[in-house]
Amino acid sequence: GNWGNQIEFILTSVGYAVGLGNVWRFPYLCYRNGGGAFMLPYFVMLVFCGFPLFFLELSFGQFASLGCLGVWKISPMFKGVGYGMMVVSTYIGIYYNVVICIAFYYFFLSMTNLLPWTYCNNPWNTPDCSGVVGTGHQLNGSLANTTTSLAAGVSEAVNRTKRTSPSEEYWKHYVLNISDDIGNFGEVRLPILGCLAVSWCVVFLCLIRGVKSSGKVVYFTATFPYVVLTILFIRGITLDGAINGIKYYLTPQWHMVLDAKVWGDAASQIFYSLGCAWGGLITMASYNKFHNNCFRDSIIISITNCATSVYAGFVIFSILGFMAFHLNVPVDEVADHGPGLAFVAYPEALTLLPISPLWSLLFFFMLILLGLGTQFCLLETLVTAIVDEIGTDWIIRNKTVVTLSVAIVGFLLGVPLTTQAGIYWLLLMDNYAASFSLVVISCIMCICVMYIYGHRNYFKDVEMMLGFPPPLFFKVCWRFISPVIISFILIFTVIQYKPITYNDYVYPGWSLAIGFAMALSSVICIPIYAFYKISRSPGATFRERLKNACQSHPKWGPALPEHRTGRYAPMASEDTVEACSLKGKEELKEKEKEEERKDEISLTIQGSNGSTNTHNNPNPSA
Repeated sequence: GNWGNQIEFILTSVGYAVGLGNVWRFPYLCYRNGGGAFMLPYFVMLVFCGFPLFFLELSFGQFASLGCLGVWKISPMFKGVGYGMMVVSTYIGIYYNVVICIAFYYFFLSMTNLLPWTYCNNPWNTPDCSGVVGTGHQLNGSLANTTTSLAAGVSEAVNRTKRTSPSEEYWKHYVLNISDDIGNFGEVRLPILGCLAVSWCVVFLCLIRGVKSSGKVVYFTATFPYVVLTILFIRGITLDGAINGIKYYLTPQWHMVLDAKVWGDAASQIFYSLGCAWGGLITMASYNKFHNNCFRDSIIISITNCATSVYAGFVIFSILGFMAFHLNVPVDEVADHGPGLAFVAYPEALTLLPISPLWSLLFFFMLILLGLGTQFCLLETLVTAIVDEIGTDWIIRNKTVVTLSVAIVGFLLGVPLTTQAGIYWLLLMDNYAASFSLVVISCIMCICVMYIYGHRNYFKDVEMMLGFPPPLFFKVCWRFISPVIISFILIFTVIQYKPITYNDYVYPGWSLAIGFAMALSSVICIPIYAFYKISRSPGATFRERLKNACQSHPKWGPALPEHRTGRYAPMASEDTVEACSLKGKEELKEKEKEEERKDEISLTIQGSNGSTNTHNNPNPSA
């Protein structure tokens, strides 16, 4: 039973961490940051920030058995960090489910004999379209709409300097019907809106019973994606030009390694893919048994997560290499940035497999599972935090109503992302709402636990829970290396700031201002709550109030009484005061007096040798 629970926790954590961030965001950042130039910063951030902070959050939640708000009994002034985590989880939950709904959309459209993005002879295709399946026949068919002869069509195809794939045009012109500006919302894409409703309904139904609903399902949802990725990898490396894509993926462009934005992207990707600073790790770990070896779990999950990212990179860049070979363009000009990478390159490869609609169904089913695994934990984090914070009997009894309310609000907030300008807003949220704010939150959490609560206290807590202290490497990272690295990256990212773009589209200034507002909305929770807590704390001077606001709450520590040992063991007098009525106290005093009299008698008799001899023990009751 213990092994079964442990495997379920690891698989659930893997399903939470190994999500769309690995098969979409990691390859996208590699693609945007010069392929191999992204790998070195990524692994440095993994070793010195990812591993330590992942273990810190797991041990934090497991020790207190509380969610992302309750754990801040460790230092109540920093509870704003928990609120910041909730804000970040809200942003991510809104746009993450839009990506899932697009996967649903592709899943439903794959239920056909011929995938609609296979050829270029569709109404939404342009003369620049060039397919990879049945090239000669289908290319002639697509050019027939714009030319009057086969010779003219072939000549145009040869002389064309920029060609696009049918999957890319299907994504741009049919699925998104993308507008020309972020402010031009156009119409709501009703099929995507319907899939968004389906996605939120699935998330809600799977969380009706809370974490109990996700039990044995993770055995399938966390392992099935690897089967599909392996099939695509085997097919991808056998394609012409695949080696060029893999070379681009592995070869660093050293001039980009010195770019602070590449390091900032690497840091944000580590926090994004591992789930640090979302609050989900703390929430999941709070359901663990107190003496569970979360150190081992953190190593297993972190390595599995990042290995999956690298593996997914091989899969997608082998396909990008093939597309570049076929379209006669450089690898870095093959596909869109953002989620278009997952909905352009992968679908292109699916058309090359036998029985392509079947593999398309499996692939997009995999994307749905990856997304839902993360979305479950995001929603559960928000619901748990709300229920724990309000804590009324009605809220506790009607947790399902809270879950439904959060799902409805999330759906309504996601509607603007289903418009023709939705992709612009999705990328804006991804680049600002869930990027450097994650890094700031983790840095402040690290400083609070190590320097406000005290590193010696926390090391003792971990040792009491696990039976051994944290390894020296993690102690050094928690106290020095991780906060310093994060601080330097934030400073240089600000110095070398570059506005985001979507292909050739440059975001206007007002939209970037909204992006910064979203990023600051989570971080600003920390100082606001700190000032609030200081103002409400007892004390005659500001220094006294600050000291009282930083002190741990009396209830901080293990949740169960049997685990509250050592310095967390309650004093007998405190237990008596809380447990006894006034009458009980009087009875206790009488019993104590009677016991003292018995002790006096026994001590007198033992020391008498036939006489009282009390002068040898002037304080018998002692």
